[in-house]
Amino acid sequence: MIRSLLFAVQMYVAMGVLGLIFLPAALVSRDGALRACKLWCRWVRWTARWMIGLRTEVRGAPPEGPVLVAAKHQSFLDVILIFAALPRPRFILKAQLLRLPVFGWYVRRLGCIPVEPGRKGEGTARMVGAVGRNPGGQIVIYPQGTRVPVGRTVPYRQGVAALYAHLDQPCVPVATNAGRFWPLGLRRHPGLTVVEFLDPIPPGLPPESFLAELQARIEASSSALLDADHDPHRHA
Repeated sequence: MIRSLLFAVQMYVAMGVLGLIFLPAALVSRDGALRACKLWCRWVRWTARWMIGLRTEVRGAPPEGPVLVAAKHQSFLDVILIFAALPRPRFILKAQLLRLPVFGWYVRRLGCIPVEPGRKGEGTARMVGAVGRNPGGQIVIYPQGTRVPVGRTVPYRQGVAALYAHLDQPCVPVATNAGRFWPLGLRRHPGLTVVEFLDPIPPGLPPESFLAELQARIEASSSALLDADHDPHRHA
């Protein structure tokens, strides 16, 4: 617990320090903000390995061009790994995160898309409209709409299907086991956290078929990663 606390403190101190150092470059161009955030992600991965024994690995082929990325969300760590792996990621996130110091300013500068909750259908319409007004890069969405702890089931929302239909682009599913080692709270656990980019789902599927395919792929692959954690031969 002490090592976990020290790790968390230095991680957020590094965020503030790098945010200030790169502020002039970030003000000049979005690429400056991108470089700062990529460097911070590398720092977190490196310090996690030697401070708390938490290794990280990206599997599969991260997409290079404009595409929709739909990811399992168990932890802040899976956000870090996905951001590190994609060339120009733009996350769909809760609007209140923009109010966080340093973090909020940089995600806005990167072109991330904030969404406000609304009545049924209103939030989805606003999200699709915001993406349409500012296209490009890899749009990253969490189809369950929130962080989901290991062992809990939350249905996939229609918003990801609406965005898939609007963009008319392939959708790359992403699985993870990050919640096993980086759960909600301060305690972190040693081991191997993986995010895995799966084969893309082609555009043009009906919404219900797409949603079923997406959920089946992500949940099966995430469960396989969690099962591998308990395989004594895997880490031998």
